[in-house]
Amino acid sequence: MYLSFPNIGATPACLTWRRLIAFFVQAQSEGYRRMIDLHVHSTFSDGSLRPTQLAEEAAKAGLHAVALTDHDTVDGIPEFLGACERMGVLGIPGIELSIDVPRGTLHMLGYWIDLPHAELEQILRHLRTAREERNRQIMERLYALGCNLTWEDVKAFAGEEVVGRLHFAQALEAKGYVKSKDEAFERFLGKGKSAYVNRYRLSVEQSLRIIRAAGGVAALAHPFTLELSPSALRAAVAEWKNYGLSAIEVFYSEHTPEQERQYLALSKELDLVAIGGSDFHGAANPAIRIGRGFGSLVVPDEIVDCLRARRPVAA
Repeated sequence: MYLSFPNIGATPACLTWRRLIAFFVQAQSEGYRRMIDLHVHSTFSDGSLRPTQLAEEAAKAGLHAVALTDHDTVDGIPEFLGACERMGVLGIPGIELSIDVPRGTLHMLGYWIDLPHAELEQILRHLRTAREERNRQIMERLYALGCNLTWEDVKAFAGEEVVGRLHFAQALEAKGYVKSKDEAFERFLGKGKSAYVNRYRLSVEQSLRIIRAAGGVAALAHPFTLELSPSALRAAVAEWKNYGLSAIEVFYSEHTPEQERQYLALSKELDLVAIGGSDFHGAANPAIRIGRGFGSLVVPDEIVDCLRARRPVAA
């Protein structure tokens, strides 16, 4: 078991080395009581809990702040913010956008999105239409492969409007076509597999522009999914910073200690805020707990001020 300890720059609002050491001692001796989670999902995308339930779970976990970052939608934000206020938890409106890349997977997180925002909502409607068409094609490919799923089978695992590949994986598992969700992705739904269908996604530049236009702060999510070498990742992140990237997800449920060190060093070198989150989905991956990941995730609340300080000046 290891603990994650951020050092996110030299600005007054961020952790200094002296405060980092004090935090280390406190976490080791009595546990850190003011933690945050900047990466959770609700039934409005591919999570199993409603936004209100997420706020309740965050309060039970003793979190000071939590960000709702549903995939390509902000529809759950109003319910989420209201519930967080009632529970005494700082709720941060967020989003996780899927980005078009030639290999691997790239997601961009946005925080403190201003709502309503007409341009963002127009883009999200376009993404939703593209996702619906992709889902129709996935259904057709699965049927041709002998997997006789109905739309009701898939929709049963989706809480609200957004239906994604995870819901197909859950339906395939429930129907006995695969033994696990991982197998569903390995055989059918993963990139390049027999039932995979690409869909329209934003470019990196588009995602960064719209997040900032909506008053938000953009952060690169789980960098390892890009499948880039350390030097290639550094070059890409340095370029994206020129388009408005402000943060990078360093502390994450599936990051190894070596990856955390690599991404932390990159955040310091490029003056990006080092953020953290569990990527909590609820029943889809019950081993991951909100605020704690697999048990060792520790993200202190000082990061909130560091991240908020990067909001566009006009926001």
